[in-house]
Amino acid sequence: METGISKRTKWSYCVGATGRDAAYVLVSMFILTYVQYTFKLTIAQFSVISAAMVVCMVWDAVNDLMMSTIIENCHFKGGKFKPFIITGAILNALVIIAMFTIRPSGWGFVAFFCVTYLLWGMTYTINDIAYWGMLPSLSSDPKERDSLVTLMGIFVCIGQFSVAGIVPIVIAGNAVRAFRIIALIVALLFIAFQLLTFFGVTESKREDTDKKVSIKDMAKILARNDQLIAIGIAYILFCVGQQLLLLLAVNFFYFEFGYSSSGDLITIFTVMYGLGTLVAQFLYPMLAEKLSRRKLISGCMIVLIIGYGLFLSFGYILPMNVIVLNVTGFVIFLCQGLYNLAVIVMVNNTIEYDEYKYGERHDSIISAIRSFASKLSNALNQGAASLILIISGIYAVSQDISALEVEIGNGNLVREDALVLADVFIKGVERSQTLMLRIGMVLVPLVAMIAAYAIIRAKYKIDETEYKRLVEEIAKCKN
Repeated sequence: METGISKRTKWSYCVGATGRDAAYVLVSMFILTYVQYTFKLTIAQFSVISAAMVVCMVWDAVNDLMMSTIIENCHFKGGKFKPFIITGAILNALVIIAMFTIRPSGWGFVAFFCVTYLLWGMTYTINDIAYWGMLPSLSSDPKERDSLVTLMGIFVCIGQFSVAGIVPIVIAGNAVRAFRIIALIVALLFIAFQLLTFFGVTESKREDTDKKVSIKDMAKILARNDQLIAIGIAYILFCVGQQLLLLLAVNFFYFEFGYSSSGDLITIFTVMYGLGTLVAQFLYPMLAEKLSRRKLISGCMIVLIIGYGLFLSFGYILPMNVIVLNVTGFVIFLCQGLYNLAVIVMVNNTIEYDEYKYGERHDSIISAIRSFASKLSNALNQGAASLILIISGIYAVSQDISALEVEIGNGNLVREDALVLADVFIKGVERSQTLMLRIGMVLVPLVAMIAAYAIIRAKYKIDETEYKRLVEEIAKCKN
Protein backbone atom coordinates (compact mmCIF):
# COMPACT_ATOMS: atom_id res chain seq x y z
CA MET A 1 0.00 0.00 0.00
CA GLU A 2 1.23 3.47 -0.82
CA THR A 3 1.93 5.64 2.18
CA GLY A 4 1.69 8.99 0.43
CA ILE A 5 -1.58 10.62 -0.60
CA SER A 6 -2.13 13.65 -2.79
CA LYS A 7 -3.23 16.99 -1.38
CA ARG A 8 -6.39 16.81 -3.48
CA THR A 9 -7.34 13.46 -1.98
CA LYS A 10 -6.46 14.55 1.54
CA TRP A 11 -8.46 17.79 1.45
CA SER A 12 -11.40 16.36 -0.50
CA TYR A 13 -11.72 13.57 2.00
CA CYS A 14 -11.38 15.74 5.11
CA VAL A 15 -13.50 18.70 3.96
CA GLY A 16 -16.25 16.27 2.99
CA ALA A 17 -16.73 15.48 6.68
CA THR A 18 -18.31 18.92 7.22
CA GLY A 19 -21.69 18.19 5.68
CA ARG A 20 -22.03 14.63 6.91
CA ASP A 21 -21.32 15.51 10.54
CA ALA A 22 -23.66 18.50 10.39
CA ALA A 23 -26.40 16.11 9.25
CA TYR A 24 -25.56 13.55 11.90
CA VAL A 25 -25.56 16.09 14.74
CA LEU A 26 -28.92 17.51 13.68
CA VAL A 27 -30.58 14.15 14.28
CA SER A 28 -28.42 12.56 16.97
CA MET A 29 -28.30 15.66 19.17
CA PHE A 30 -31.62 17.40 18.47
CA ILE A 31 -34.18 14.77 17.43
CA LEU A 32 -35.13 14.22 21.07
CA THR A 33 -35.48 17.99 21.52
CA TYR A 34 -37.59 18.19 18.35
CA VAL A 35 -39.94 15.48 19.60
CA GLN A 36 -40.00 16.79 23.16
CA TYR A 37 -40.69 20.43 22.34
CA THR A 38 -42.77 20.36 19.12
CA PHE A 39 -45.20 17.47 19.71
CA LYS A 40 -47.84 17.02 22.38
CA LEU A 41 -47.33 13.37 23.34
CA THR A 42 -48.35 11.32 26.34
CA ILE A 43 -45.69 9.70 28.49
CA ALA A 44 -46.68 6.35 26.94
CA GLN A 45 -46.18 7.70 23.41
CA PHE A 46 -42.86 9.32 24.33
CA SER A 47 -41.74 6.10 26.01
CA VAL A 48 -42.52 4.07 22.88
CA ILE A 49 -40.55 6.54 20.76
CA SER A 50 -37.63 6.38 23.18
CA ALA A 51 -37.70 2.58 23.20
CA ALA A 52 -37.89 2.54 19.39
CA MET A 53 -34.84 4.79 19.20
CA VAL A 54 -32.88 2.38 21.38
CA VAL A 55 -33.95 -0.65 19.34
CA CYS A 56 -33.23 1.10 16.04
CA MET A 57 -29.78 2.21 17.17
CA VAL A 58 -28.88 -1.26 18.46
CA TRP A 59 -29.98 -2.70 15.12
CA ASP A 60 -28.04 0.01 13.33
CA ALA A 61 -24.92 -0.89 15.29
CA VAL A 62 -25.26 -4.50 14.14
CA ASN A 63 -26.07 -3.27 10.64
CA ASP A 64 -22.74 -1.40 10.62
CA LEU A 65 -20.90 -4.71 10.73
CA MET A 66 -23.13 -6.18 8.01
CA MET A 67 -22.60 -3.14 5.79
CA SER A 68 -18.85 -3.44 6.23
CA THR A 69 -19.08 -6.97 4.83
CA ILE A 70 -21.14 -5.78 1.86
CA ILE A 71 -18.59 -3.07 1.07
CA GLU A 72 -15.75 -5.57 1.42
CA ASN A 73 -17.37 -7.84 -1.16
CA CYS A 74 -18.52 -5.28 -3.74
CA HIS A 75 -16.44 -4.34 -6.77
CA PHE A 76 -17.38 -1.13 -8.56
CA LYS A 77 -15.45 0.74 -11.21
CA GLY A 78 -16.00 3.89 -9.14
CA GLY A 79 -14.01 2.42 -6.25
CA LYS A 80 -14.46 0.36 -3.12
CA PHE A 81 -15.92 3.15 -1.00
CA LYS A 82 -17.06 6.09 -3.12
CA PRO A 83 -20.27 4.58 -4.60
CA PHE A 84 -21.52 3.82 -1.08
CA ILE A 85 -20.49 7.25 0.20
CA ILE A 86 -22.61 9.19 -2.30
CA THR A 87 -25.56 6.74 -2.29
CA GLY A 88 -25.81 6.88 1.49
CA ALA A 89 -25.58 10.68 1.50
CA ILE A 90 -28.44 11.15 -0.97
CA LEU A 91 -30.75 8.63 0.71
CA ASN A 92 -30.05 9.94 4.20
CA ALA A 93 -30.65 13.54 3.12
CA LEU A 94 -34.11 12.59 1.81
CA VAL A 95 -34.97 10.85 5.09
CA ILE A 96 -33.87 13.88 7.14
CA ILE A 97 -36.11 16.19 5.12
CA ALA A 98 -39.09 13.86 5.64
CA MET A 99 -38.33 13.45 9.35
CA PHE A 100 -38.54 17.18 10.09
CA THR A 101 -41.26 18.10 7.58
CA ILE A 102 -44.03 15.48 7.79
CA ARG A 103 -46.00 15.94 11.03
CA PRO A 104 -48.79 13.47 11.81
CA SER A 105 -50.17 13.56 15.36
CA GLY A 106 -50.54 11.18 18.29
CA TRP A 107 -49.88 7.51 17.63
CA GLY A 108 -49.69 8.25 13.92
CA PHE A 109 -46.56 10.28 14.59
CA VAL A 110 -45.18 7.51 16.79
CA ALA A 111 -45.49 5.02 13.91
CA PHE A 112 -44.09 7.50 11.38
CA PHE A 113 -41.17 8.36 13.64
CA CYS A 114 -40.24 4.72 14.24
CA VAL A 115 -40.08 4.04 10.51
CA THR A 116 -38.17 7.19 9.56
CA TYR A 117 -35.72 6.83 12.44
CA LEU A 118 -34.96 3.28 11.35
CA LEU A 119 -34.43 4.45 7.77
CA TRP A 120 -32.27 7.36 8.94
CA GLY A 121 -29.93 5.02 10.77
CA MET A 122 -29.70 2.49 7.95
CA THR A 123 -29.10 5.06 5.21
CA TYR A 124 -26.50 6.92 7.26
CA THR A 125 -24.73 3.61 7.86
CA ILE A 126 -24.23 3.18 4.11
CA ASN A 127 -22.32 6.46 4.01
CA ASP A 128 -20.65 6.21 7.40
CA ILE A 129 -19.06 2.78 7.04
CA ALA A 130 -17.74 3.62 3.59
CA TYR A 131 -16.40 7.02 4.65
CA TRP A 132 -14.57 5.78 7.73
CA GLY A 133 -13.47 2.59 5.98
CA MET A 134 -11.69 4.73 3.41
CA LEU A 135 -9.56 6.46 6.09
CA PRO A 136 -7.12 3.65 6.98
CA SER A 137 -6.92 2.56 3.33
CA LEU A 138 -5.49 5.94 2.30
CA SER A 139 -2.25 5.54 4.27
CA SER A 140 -0.45 3.19 6.67
CA ASP A 141 2.16 5.76 7.65
CA PRO A 142 1.47 6.60 11.35
CA LYS A 143 2.35 10.29 11.05
CA GLU A 144 0.33 10.72 7.87
CA ARG A 145 -2.60 8.87 9.42
CA ASP A 146 -2.46 11.06 12.53
CA SER A 147 -2.36 14.12 10.26
CA LEU A 148 -5.35 12.86 8.29
CA VAL A 149 -7.37 12.15 11.44
CA THR A 150 -6.52 15.59 12.81
CA LEU A 151 -7.41 17.50 9.65
CA MET A 152 -10.64 15.55 9.24
CA GLY A 153 -11.43 16.23 12.90
CA ILE A 154 -11.26 19.97 12.26
CA PHE A 155 -13.93 19.77 9.57
CA VAL A 156 -15.96 17.38 11.70
CA CYS A 157 -15.98 20.09 14.38
CA ILE A 158 -16.99 22.75 11.84
CA GLY A 159 -19.92 20.63 10.68
CA GLN A 160 -21.04 19.75 14.18
CA PHE A 161 -20.65 23.28 15.53
CA SER A 162 -22.49 24.89 12.61
CA VAL A 163 -25.62 22.98 13.58
CA ALA A 164 -25.16 22.65 17.34
CA GLY A 165 -24.50 26.38 17.66
CA ILE A 166 -27.31 27.68 15.46
CA VAL A 167 -30.22 25.42 16.44
CA PRO A 168 -30.55 26.56 20.10
CA ILE A 169 -30.70 30.23 19.07
CA VAL A 170 -33.53 29.87 16.56
CA ILE A 171 -35.86 27.20 17.96
CA ALA A 172 -37.34 28.78 21.11
CA GLY A 173 -40.69 30.25 20.13
CA ASN A 174 -40.28 29.13 16.51
CA ALA A 175 -39.36 25.46 16.82
CA VAL A 176 -41.62 23.82 14.22
CA ARG A 177 -40.67 26.11 11.33
CA ALA A 178 -37.02 26.45 12.38
CA PHE A 179 -36.38 22.70 12.47
CA ARG A 180 -37.99 22.30 9.03
CA ILE A 181 -35.79 24.96 7.40
CA ILE A 182 -32.60 23.77 9.10
CA ALA A 183 -33.26 20.17 8.06
CA LEU A 184 -33.61 21.17 4.40
CA ILE A 185 -30.40 23.23 4.43
CA VAL A 186 -28.39 20.56 6.25
CA ALA A 187 -29.63 17.79 3.94
CA LEU A 188 -28.51 19.72 0.85
CA LEU A 189 -25.13 20.47 2.43
CA PHE A 190 -24.69 16.80 3.23
CA ILE A 191 -25.01 15.90 -0.45
CA ALA A 192 -22.83 18.80 -1.62
CA PHE A 193 -19.90 18.01 0.67
CA GLN A 194 -20.02 14.30 -0.07
CA LEU A 195 -19.95 15.06 -3.79
CA LEU A 196 -16.64 16.80 -3.09
CA THR A 197 -15.30 13.60 -1.54
CA PHE A 198 -16.75 11.48 -4.35
CA PHE A 199 -15.11 13.47 -7.14
CA GLY A 200 -11.96 14.62 -5.32
CA VAL A 201 -10.62 11.45 -3.67
CA THR A 202 -8.46 8.96 -5.52
CA GLU A 203 -8.85 5.60 -3.81
CA SER A 204 -5.90 3.33 -3.14
CA LYS A 205 -5.62 0.28 -5.37
CA ARG A 206 -7.57 -2.58 -3.92
CA GLU A 207 -5.97 -5.95 -3.20
CA ASP A 208 -7.54 -9.43 -3.01
CA THR A 209 -10.49 -8.33 -5.12
CA ASP A 210 -11.56 -11.89 -5.90
CA LYS A 211 -11.92 -12.98 -2.31
CA LYS A 212 -15.41 -12.83 -0.80
CA VAL A 213 -16.06 -12.26 2.87
CA SER A 214 -19.20 -13.82 4.38
CA ILE A 215 -21.01 -12.86 7.58
CA LYS A 216 -19.39 -15.88 9.20
CA ASP A 217 -15.97 -14.71 8.01
CA MET A 218 -16.68 -11.24 9.38
CA ALA A 219 -17.48 -12.72 12.78
CA LYS A 220 -14.22 -14.68 12.74
CA ILE A 221 -12.21 -11.61 11.71
CA LEU A 222 -13.62 -9.61 14.61
CA ALA A 223 -13.48 -12.41 17.17
CA ARG A 224 -9.84 -13.31 16.46
CA ASN A 225 -8.59 -9.75 17.01
CA ASP A 226 -8.21 -9.50 20.78
CA GLN A 227 -6.90 -5.94 20.56
CA LEU A 228 -9.90 -4.84 18.52
CA ILE A 229 -12.29 -6.39 21.04
CA ALA A 230 -10.60 -4.58 23.93
CA ILE A 231 -10.47 -1.16 22.30
CA GLY A 232 -13.97 -1.64 20.82
CA ILE A 233 -15.54 -2.21 24.24
CA ALA A 234 -13.57 0.70 25.66
CA TYR A 235 -14.73 2.95 22.82
CA ILE A 236 -18.38 2.07 23.43
CA LEU A 237 -18.04 3.04 27.07
CA PHE A 238 -16.14 6.21 26.22
CA CYS A 239 -18.80 7.32 23.72
CA VAL A 240 -21.50 6.83 26.36
CA GLY A 241 -19.58 9.18 28.63
CA GLN A 242 -18.75 11.65 25.89
CA GLN A 243 -22.25 12.19 24.49
CA LEU A 244 -24.63 12.35 27.44
CA LEU A 245 -23.56 15.74 28.81
CA LEU A 246 -24.24 17.50 25.52
CA LEU A 247 -27.37 15.45 24.79
CA LEU A 248 -29.07 16.78 27.93
CA ALA A 249 -27.54 20.26 27.80
CA VAL A 250 -30.62 21.85 26.19
CA ASN A 251 -32.86 20.71 29.04
CA PHE A 252 -30.22 21.68 31.60
CA PHE A 253 -30.09 25.30 30.42
CA TYR A 254 -33.86 25.58 29.90
CA PHE A 255 -34.57 24.50 33.47
CA GLU A 256 -31.69 26.32 35.12
CA PHE A 257 -31.88 29.68 33.30
CA GLY A 258 -35.36 29.82 31.70
CA TYR A 259 -36.79 28.95 28.28
CA SER A 260 -36.82 32.45 26.83
CA SER A 261 -33.23 33.39 27.64
CA SER A 262 -31.40 30.06 27.28
CA GLY A 263 -30.86 30.11 23.52
CA ASP A 264 -27.74 32.26 23.72
CA LEU A 265 -26.46 30.37 26.76
CA ILE A 266 -26.85 27.01 25.01
CA THR A 267 -25.04 28.38 21.98
CA ILE A 268 -22.17 29.69 24.13
CA PHE A 269 -21.90 26.27 25.79
CA THR A 270 -21.93 24.71 22.33
CA VAL A 271 -19.18 27.14 21.31
CA MET A 272 -17.17 25.71 24.22
CA TYR A 273 -17.85 22.25 22.81
CA GLY A 274 -16.75 23.37 19.35
CA LEU A 275 -13.67 25.20 20.60
CA GLY A 276 -12.66 22.41 22.96
CA THR A 277 -12.98 19.77 20.27
CA LEU A 278 -11.29 21.98 17.67
CA VAL A 279 -8.37 22.85 19.93
CA ALA A 280 -7.99 19.13 20.59
CA GLN A 281 -7.46 18.59 16.84
CA PHE A 282 -4.57 21.05 16.84
CA LEU A 283 -3.05 19.90 20.13
CA TYR A 284 -3.24 16.17 19.48
CA PRO A 285 -0.40 15.93 16.89
CA MET A 286 1.91 17.98 19.11
CA LEU A 287 1.04 16.01 22.23
CA ALA A 288 1.34 12.71 20.33
CA GLU A 289 4.92 13.66 19.45
CA LYS A 290 5.84 14.10 23.12
CA LEU A 291 3.51 11.74 24.97
CA SER A 292 2.42 8.17 24.42
CA ARG A 293 -1.29 7.67 23.84
CA ARG A 294 -1.52 5.90 27.19
CA LYS A 295 -0.06 8.88 29.06
CA LEU A 296 -2.28 11.23 27.08
CA ILE A 297 -5.54 9.49 27.98
CA SER A 298 -4.38 9.13 31.61
CA GLY A 299 -3.92 12.87 31.89
CA CYS A 300 -7.26 13.49 30.19
CA MET A 301 -9.02 11.12 32.56
CA ILE A 302 -7.74 12.95 35.65
CA VAL A 303 -8.88 16.32 34.28
CA LEU A 304 -12.29 14.90 33.28
CA ILE A 305 -12.95 13.63 36.80
CA ILE A 306 -12.21 17.08 38.20
CA GLY A 307 -14.23 18.84 35.47
CA TYR A 308 -17.36 16.73 35.91
CA GLY A 309 -17.11 17.14 39.68
CA LEU A 310 -17.13 20.91 39.25
CA PHE A 311 -20.07 20.75 36.83
CA LEU A 312 -22.13 18.79 39.36
CA SER A 313 -21.40 21.29 42.13
CA PHE A 314 -22.52 24.49 40.32
CA GLY A 315 -25.60 25.93 42.00
CA TYR A 316 -25.28 23.58 44.98
CA ILE A 317 -21.78 23.93 46.39
CA LEU A 318 -20.30 26.51 44.03
CA PRO A 319 -22.26 29.53 42.74
CA MET A 320 -23.87 29.19 39.30
CA ASN A 321 -21.41 31.41 37.46
CA VAL A 322 -21.92 31.28 33.68
CA ILE A 323 -18.30 32.12 32.89
CA VAL A 324 -16.87 29.43 35.17
CA LEU A 325 -19.50 26.97 33.91
CA ASN A 326 -18.44 27.51 30.31
CA VAL A 327 -14.72 27.35 31.09
CA THR A 328 -15.37 24.03 32.82
CA GLY A 329 -17.30 22.86 29.76
CA PHE A 330 -14.41 23.87 27.49
CA VAL A 331 -11.91 21.86 29.55
CA ILE A 332 -14.21 18.81 29.57
CA PHE A 333 -14.75 18.92 25.80
CA LEU A 334 -11.04 19.51 25.14
CA CYS A 335 -10.05 16.42 27.11
CA GLN A 336 -12.83 14.37 25.56
CA GLY A 337 -11.61 15.42 22.12
CA LEU A 338 -8.03 14.37 22.86
CA TYR A 339 -9.19 11.10 24.36
CA ASN A 340 -11.43 10.43 21.34
CA LEU A 341 -8.63 11.04 18.80
CA ALA A 342 -6.30 8.72 20.66
CA VAL A 343 -8.90 5.95 20.74
CA ILE A 344 -9.72 6.34 17.02
CA VAL A 345 -6.03 5.85 16.20
CA MET A 346 -5.97 2.82 18.51
CA VAL A 347 -8.92 1.28 16.67
CA ASN A 348 -7.35 1.88 13.26
CA ASN A 349 -4.04 0.41 14.40
CA THR A 350 -5.70 -2.96 14.99
CA ILE A 351 -5.99 -3.25 11.19
CA GLU A 352 -2.22 -3.69 10.88
CA TYR A 353 -2.25 -5.93 13.95
CA ASP A 354 -4.72 -8.25 12.21
CA GLU A 355 -2.79 -8.06 8.93
CA TYR A 356 0.45 -8.97 10.70
CA LYS A 357 -1.03 -11.98 12.50
CA TYR A 358 -3.18 -13.40 9.71
CA GLY A 359 -1.84 -11.95 6.46
CA GLU A 360 -5.17 -10.34 5.55
CA ARG A 361 -6.28 -6.71 5.47
CA HIS A 362 -9.91 -5.80 6.16
CA ASP A 363 -10.18 -2.01 6.43
CA SER A 364 -13.98 -1.82 6.12
CA ILE A 365 -14.78 -4.53 8.62
CA ILE A 366 -12.39 -3.43 11.36
CA SER A 367 -13.08 0.29 10.84
CA ALA A 368 -16.79 -0.46 11.28
CA ILE A 369 -16.13 -1.04 14.98
CA ARG A 370 -15.79 2.73 15.43
CA SER A 371 -19.21 3.30 13.92
CA PHE A 372 -20.64 0.27 15.75
CA ALA A 373 -19.41 1.69 19.06
CA SER A 374 -20.79 5.14 18.28
CA LYS A 375 -24.23 3.81 17.29
CA LEU A 376 -24.52 1.40 20.22
CA SER A 377 -23.47 4.07 22.70
CA ASN A 378 -25.93 6.48 21.09
CA ALA A 379 -28.69 3.94 21.68
CA LEU A 380 -27.70 3.66 25.33
CA ASN A 381 -27.53 7.45 25.62
CA GLN A 382 -30.93 8.04 24.04
CA GLY A 383 -32.48 5.50 26.37
CA ALA A 384 -30.72 6.95 29.41
CA ALA A 385 -31.62 10.53 28.49
CA SER A 386 -35.31 9.69 27.99
CA LEU A 387 -35.40 7.77 31.27
CA ILE A 388 -33.78 10.66 33.13
CA LEU A 389 -36.28 13.14 31.65
CA ILE A 390 -39.29 10.99 32.57
CA ILE A 391 -38.16 10.00 36.09
CA SER A 392 -37.13 13.55 37.01
CA GLY A 393 -40.49 14.94 35.84
CA ILE A 394 -38.76 17.28 33.37
CA TYR A 395 -40.57 15.68 30.43
CA ALA A 396 -44.02 16.42 31.86
CA VAL A 397 -43.18 20.11 32.19
CA SER A 398 -41.64 20.21 28.70
CA GLN A 399 -44.94 19.00 27.26
CA ASP A 400 -46.65 22.14 28.49
CA ILE A 401 -44.01 24.12 26.58
CA SER A 402 -44.43 21.87 23.54
CA ALA A 403 -48.14 22.70 23.46
CA LEU A 404 -47.18 26.38 23.24
CA GLU A 405 -44.80 25.70 20.34
CA VAL A 406 -47.52 23.83 18.46
CA GLU A 407 -49.91 26.76 18.94
CA ILE A 408 -47.27 29.16 17.60
CA GLY A 409 -46.75 26.90 14.58
CA ASN A 410 -50.52 26.91 13.96
CA GLY A 411 -50.65 30.70 14.19
CA ASN A 412 -52.85 30.69 17.31
CA LEU A 413 -50.33 32.21 19.73
CA VAL A 414 -47.86 35.08 19.62
CA ARG A 415 -44.23 34.08 20.22
CA GLU A 416 -43.61 36.64 22.96
CA ASP A 417 -46.64 35.52 24.99
CA ALA A 418 -45.63 31.88 24.61
CA LEU A 419 -42.13 32.52 25.94
CA VAL A 420 -43.54 34.24 29.04
CA LEU A 421 -45.85 31.27 29.71
CA ALA A 422 -42.98 28.80 29.16
CA ASP A 423 -40.88 30.53 31.81
CA VAL A 424 -43.81 30.37 34.23
CA PHE A 425 -43.98 26.58 33.75
CA ILE A 426 -40.23 26.23 34.37
CA LYS A 427 -40.33 28.33 37.57
CA GLY A 428 -42.70 25.76 39.03
CA VAL A 429 -40.13 22.95 38.77
CA GLU A 430 -38.75 21.67 42.08
CA ARG A 431 -35.02 21.79 42.84
CA SER A 432 -34.90 18.01 43.32
CA GLN A 433 -35.99 17.55 39.69
CA THR A 434 -33.15 19.60 38.24
CA LEU A 435 -30.71 17.87 40.62
CA MET A 436 -31.74 14.48 39.26
CA LEU A 437 -31.17 15.78 35.73
CA ARG A 438 -27.69 17.00 36.72
CA ILE A 439 -26.73 13.71 38.36
CA GLY A 440 -27.69 11.87 35.19
CA MET A 441 -25.55 14.22 33.12
CA VAL A 442 -22.47 13.77 35.31
CA LEU A 443 -22.29 10.42 37.13
CA VAL A 444 -23.24 8.17 34.21
CA PRO A 445 -20.57 9.67 31.90
CA LEU A 446 -17.89 9.50 34.60
CA VAL A 447 -18.53 5.85 35.41
CA ALA A 448 -18.50 4.92 31.71
CA MET A 449 -15.27 6.79 30.91
CA ILE A 450 -13.44 5.43 33.94
CA ALA A 451 -14.44 1.89 32.91
CA ALA A 452 -13.17 2.57 29.36
CA TYR A 453 -9.86 3.81 30.73
CA ALA A 454 -9.45 0.74 32.93
CA ILE A 455 -9.97 -1.60 29.95
CA ILE A 456 -7.41 0.26 27.82
CA ARG A 457 -4.84 0.16 30.60
CA ALA A 458 -5.36 -3.54 31.22
CA LYS A 459 -5.95 -5.02 27.75
CA TYR A 460 -4.69 -2.79 24.91
CA LYS A 461 -1.07 -3.59 24.01
CA ILE A 462 -0.40 -1.85 20.66
CA ASP A 463 1.66 1.10 21.79
CA GLU A 464 3.72 3.29 19.45
CA THR A 465 6.73 0.97 19.46
CA GLU A 466 4.70 -2.14 18.81
CA TYR A 467 2.75 -0.49 15.97
CA LYS A 468 6.00 0.56 14.26
CA ARG A 469 7.26 -3.00 14.49
CA LEU A 470 4.04 -4.37 12.99
CA VAL A 471 4.19 -2.01 9.99
CA GLU A 472 7.85 -2.87 9.37
CA GLU A 473 7.18 -6.61 9.51
CA ILE A 474 4.26 -6.29 7.11
CA ALA A 475 6.43 -4.32 4.67
CA LYS A 476 9.13 -7.03 4.80
CA CYS A 477 6.61 -9.72 3.97
CA LYS A 478 5.38 -7.79 0.93
CA ASN A 479 8.89 -7.16 -0.45
